[in-house]
Amino acid sequence: MLTLLGPVRECRSQVSRRDVLRVGGLAVAGLTLADVLRLQAATPGNPGRGKSVIMVWLRGGASHLDSLDMKPDAPAEIRGEFRPIPTNVPGVQVCEHLPLLARTMDKVAVLRGIQSVDIGDHTPHYILTGFPDRGRRPVLGSVVSYLRPPAGGMPPYVSLMYEPPGLYDTEGPTYCGPAHRPFAPREAGLANLSLARGVSLDQLQDRRKLLDTFDTLARGSDAIDSYRRRALEMVASPKVREAFDLSKEAPATRDRYGKFCEAFLAARRLAEAGVSVVTLKVGDWDTHEKNFIDHKAQLPLLDRGLHALVTDLHDRGLDRYVAVVVWGEFGRAPRISRGDGRDHWPEAGAAVVAGGGFRVGQAIGETDRQGGASKGKPYTPANVLACLYQHLGIDPAATIPDHDGRPMHVLDDRELVRELMPA
Repeated sequence: MLTLLGPVRECRSQVSRRDVLRVGGLAVAGLTLADVLRLQAATPGNPGRGKSVIMVWLRGGASHLDSLDMKPDAPAEIRGEFRPIPTNVPGVQVCEHLPLLARTMDKVAVLRGIQSVDIGDHTPHYILTGFPDRGRRPVLGSVVSYLRPPAGGMPPYVSLMYEPPGLYDTEGPTYCGPAHRPFAPREAGLANLSLARGVSLDQLQDRRKLLDTFDTLARGSDAIDSYRRRALEMVASPKVREAFDLSKEAPATRDRYGKFCEAFLAARRLAEAGVSVVTLKVGDWDTHEKNFIDHKAQLPLLDRGLHALVTDLHDRGLDRYVAVVVWGEFGRAPRISRGDGRDHWPEAGAAVVAGGGFRVGQAIGETDRQGGASKGKPYTPANVLACLYQHLGIDPAATIPDHDGRPMHVLDDRELVRELMPA
């Protein structure tokens, strides 16, 4: 059952104005849900075109050499133990443990030779911001939240990466401001989209009447404003609550995605409901040891979920409106070490891109015979993000003032992955 709120207060004979307004309490930097809505509405923006991005982080950096960029003719200590299989796109191969992706290659694009950075730990900050320096620039979702005010009561940016009780601090809004942090349903977030225990929708209607009364009687800084009204509407909206509720999906659909990639299904529901950016984390791919054991176990599960998401978007007619990117923070070393592992390798990685109206059914980029570096000028996470921003109707050259009021570009490297862009 979907639940929605903070601690329940005991009944009292007298109810204060403050109690009337405690419909939701979004626990982000001490702000209430209404505070967040107010701050978001106070920022400039473009209403956009109703498009979305689903970003999937393969935490730890999946091995490109054992999934999307295989080197079957390389020496054994490089090629590993997996074999490639053909896809339904002539000339493009993927790992044998990705048979569903092989059958769906005409609906995705594979990017090879992506150059990243390695700062010694596993954080998604580069693929979320387009900048290698951690904690200095706002992430994709925060930028979109800042530049595109939310519509229809849905939060513009939802993160499914959060695992209670910890948070990924790399999903920070920095100078966009705390109102543009992600909504995190896996933390306390869902508690802010429900009614308090014992409060029905009919009673919520009575609260609306009280709001109207307060609007009539009270004016000034303490008056109830339109943003508190929007907060109330967000809590009352069946569309908002149901978007987070996987029990609304048929069991067959949930089984199609599988438990490992259940967050893919949640992301599809959120994007379909109007959330602009959804981020999620799937698996653990930090395979300094047991690279092949771990990949053999996880790749088929990822294959199942990705195939379900891509085909689901197509079947629902959402493939032009929802863009999907699946990648890690970097790739894995060409040479196998520690017996059966691969170490960090920022010089080359790979990603899967789907939807968004992008040109799919192709492999973009090529690495050398050992898979260690791009043969040409490598694309970077910033180049992929530039495509995603353009898909969302945001100019990557747009600026946002930093804490000192200086205009900062959304991206400094704004070159597009030209092969992805529609003709």
